[in-house]
Amino acid sequence: MKNMLERTFIHIPKVGPATELRLWQTGIMDWHHACECRRPPRGFSSNRWRQLQDFCEQSRRHLWAGEYRPFARSLPAREHWRAWPDFRQRCAYLDIETTGLGPWAQVTVVGLYDGLRVHTYIAGENLDLLPERLAEFTLLVTFNGATFDLPILRRCFPDLPLDQLHVDLRYLLRRLGFVGGLKHIERRLGLARDDDIADLDGFDAVRLWHEYRAGSEEALQLLVKYNAADIQNLEPLMEMAYERSWARLARPLRAAT
Repeated sequence: MKNMLERTFIHIPKVGPATELRLWQTGIMDWHHACECRRPPRGFSSNRWRQLQDFCEQSRRHLWAGEYRPFARSLPAREHWRAWPDFRQRCAYLDIETTGLGPWAQVTVVGLYDGLRVHTYIAGENLDLLPERLAEFTLLVTFNGATFDLPILRRCFPDLPLDQLHVDLRYLLRRLGFVGGLKHIERRLGLARDDDIADLDGFDAVRLWHEYRAGSEEALQLLVKYNAADIQNLEPLMEMAYERSWARLARPLRAAT
């Protein structure tokens, strides 16, 4: 898995995509190269270059220490995907179910997948344990989480920092040409679901919750299975999206080497 974060410069103040590309094209490929380069490249004064080198050295120390907050704060939100390989060992794929879509909606089920196990949190059972568990992760991957899952969780748990790096695959995949809902994209990429949940959607998730509240344990089991499929399928989507996003940015890197 190619490491994009150490090749990244756009988290540095006053460095945008055009400047980052110019650095790559002049042979300054990563933080190490930048720190070793004593002569400022074209477009940089001596003072500005020293500031960039200082920021690169700080970034190296943060990454070696596994500190995610500096990158969560400094990287543009749309570029958090670049940090996925470095923080995937403490990454959670997250999805929530609610009683609806309005401001009155309540959280019913939250699923977290850490790459090995699915952890499910259910309202009225163990949902209060979610904040402690979320605090263990450095990066969150969602689908439409920026506008749905995370705002609702912040409202449900006002003291929850949710300061992790966050990749919303809805927008990352859209930039790669994959539009539509999660299940539409899954089908397009050949990701299958079991027959009993293949046709379920968000409206069914609301219905299943009400059936469970009316006494159907089977409805809850199906809802949990549906939620688990959502989060488990986020991992292969994230891997594909990272590889394709990296490949797009790597073109000027290859041209410069």
